[in-house]
Amino acid sequence: MPVTRSTGLLALGGIALAALLTVIGHLEVNDDLNPWALTISDFAVSDRGGVIDVAMVVLALATVALLYGLRRAGPPRSGRTAELLLGAWVGGLLLAAVVPTNEPGTAMTTAAYLHRYASVVAFLALPAAGWLLARRPDLTPAARTLRALVLLSLALAAAMIWSAYPGDRMLIGLAERLLILTEVAVLATVALIHARRVTPARAA
Repeated sequence: MPVTRSTGLLALGGIALAALLTVIGHLEVNDDLNPWALTISDFAVSDRGGVIDVAMVVLALATVALLYGLRRAGPPRSGRTAELLLGAWVGGLLLAAVVPTNEPGTAMTTAAYLHRYASVVAFLALPAAGWLLARRPDLTPAARTLRALVLLSLALAAAMIWSAYPGDRMLIGLAERLLILTEVAVLATVALIHARRVTPARAA
């Protein structure tokens, strides 16, 4: 099995596991928490088992596997910028997982601000990486899908920013969850292309 295919499968498995853990994390928290009005970070800080934080780490590791596959697939037309942006996504995810935000309704702390800006870096880095990845020859079959997902994620990011400031956090949880779903779909699309690679037949 070629490296790119195995890393693609590994990344898909990690993405699926992270999604499952996130769902479990939502089910285990206090029933009074509203997923449409509160962000995933709000759920994570209320999650006694830390399942959502684990999901973030798993997703970061799945991205690392994908990065390794991209590097082995050959030099991209866009240089190494997309890989650096994916690295920023990984770093933002890990920092947000390690440094919790504040409890809902309490004053922002230094740790909470660090968590927030790590999340912002991650949310912005992944769409930029996705747009550049769409230019790679090995991802040509998914180029249109990647660009569509990137544009959708940017629209959702704008909706989340509006909700966080002038919108008085109206439906911020819904906007964030749709944004994360769209951005993870970018990763899954790249992983799926790599996972579908067929091993060339060896000459007899």
